[in-house]
Amino acid sequence: MVGDAPANWNLREYIIYRCVIGSRAYGLDEAASDTDRRGIYLPPADLHWSLDGVPEQLENEDASECYWELRKFLALALKANPNILECLYTPLVEMATPLAEELLAMRSAFLSKRVYQTYNAYVASQFRKLGQDIRTRGTIRWKHAMHLIRLLLAGAEVLRSGVLPVRVEDHRERLLAIRRGEVPWDEVDAWRLALHRELDAAYAATSLPDQPDYKAANRFLLNARRSRAREE
Repeated sequence: MVGDAPANWNLREYIIYRCVIGSRAYGLDEAASDTDRRGIYLPPADLHWSLDGVPEQLENEDASECYWELRKFLALALKANPNILECLYTPLVEMATPLAEELLAMRSAFLSKRVYQTYNAYVASQFRKLGQDIRTRGTIRWKHAMHLIRLLLAGAEVLRSGVLPVRVEDHRERLLAIRRGEVPWDEVDAWRLALHRELDAAYAATSLPDQPDYKAANRFLLNARRSRAREE
């Protein structure tokens, strides 16, 4: 477990939420797929207030695990970070305390038009890199290309419906064909460009607010901190 956690503190004891994201959550897993666990931890108030402080995340790469400190998690969610939003909407929840259940109940507060900016810009920049790899190396990371297409599909849907889809039932076979390298690059890129247009149209018509609900997120964080302090 990496992160400069103070000695004599097992911060894993303070995990309040654990879920599975990645291929198993998307319905794109194969027999050899890892199980990617993510979540949130809420450290003791005494430790959080101390000079030692607490790490923003606890990470175990060997076990494909990462847990964000609550404030960091909320900050990333407000920025429409795709991995964080997927933690809030994944159907594979392994553990959630009452406090985490409260957070899941308000997850729509983190959805806003920022989804368009975050998803659109990230996918465009990554596809440029993939295209450069083809030109300079003659190779491509097909799994990465698949997940970028999946992000565009998810981004357009959340702008249309106000709900972030995690599973990709209707597109599963086509996405897996991309991962296996069975779809020509020009066809993948054409699908990507069509999805960017869908994202543009969804953004123009979305009923999502311009900004996420910062006040609700801040209230939740303060209440969580007070709740933890009362427990000590």
